[in-house]
Amino acid sequence: MASSASGAEEVRVSVLTPLKLVGLVCIFLALCLDIGAVLSPAWVTADNQYYLSLWDSCWKPAASDTWRCSSTFGSEYARDWQIATLALLLGGAALILFSFLVGLVSVCVGSRRRFYRPVAVMLFAAVVLQVCSLVLYPIKFIETISLRIYHEFNWGYGLAWGATIFSFGAALLYCLNPKSYEDYY
Repeated sequence: MASSASGAEEVRVSVLTPLKLVGLVCIFLALCLDIGAVLSPAWVTADNQYYLSLWDSCWKPAASDTWRCSSTFGSEYARDWQIATLALLLGGAALILFSFLVGLVSVCVGSRRRFYRPVAVMLFAAVVLQVCSLVLYPIKFIETISLRIYHEFNWGYGLAWGATIFSFGAALLYCLNPKSYEDYY
C-alpha cells in the first residue's frame, strides 16, 4: 500500500491538556471564593462588638444586647475607599467569571489555543484589580476607622485573598506554552 504524500493531509486534533483543565478548576475555585468574599458579613471583627463587611457596618453597644447596623452606601458613613474596594473586587470577579466562561467555551471548541492568551490576560487583569482592592482596604480602614479595641481582618478578607491566589495560579497555567505540552497527549 503506497500512500501519496501530496494527497494526504495531517489532521491535528487539539487535546485538552491536564494543565488547562487544572487552570479551569482554579478559575472556578477563584470564582467561588470571590462570591463568598463579596457576600461575607465579616471582613473586620472586633471583640464581638463590631463587624464590618463590604455592605454594612454593625456594632453592639456595651449596655445593649441588640446590634445596630447601617449600610456602608446609604448613609453618611459611606466612604470612598469602601466603594472603591467593592468596585475593584467586583471588577476582578467579573473578569474571573468571563474568563471562566471563555475557558469553558475553549473546552467545547476544537481549536483551543486561540483562547489561552485572552483567558490569561483577563486573569492577570483580575489579579491586579483584586490586589489593589485588598491592599487598599486595610490601609484605609486603619487610617479612617478608630477602634479602641482589638480588631482583626476576618475570613471574608481571607476568601478574597484566596480568590486572588487561585486566579494568579490559573493565569500562570494558561500562560504555559500549549504547543510543547499538547505534543505529549
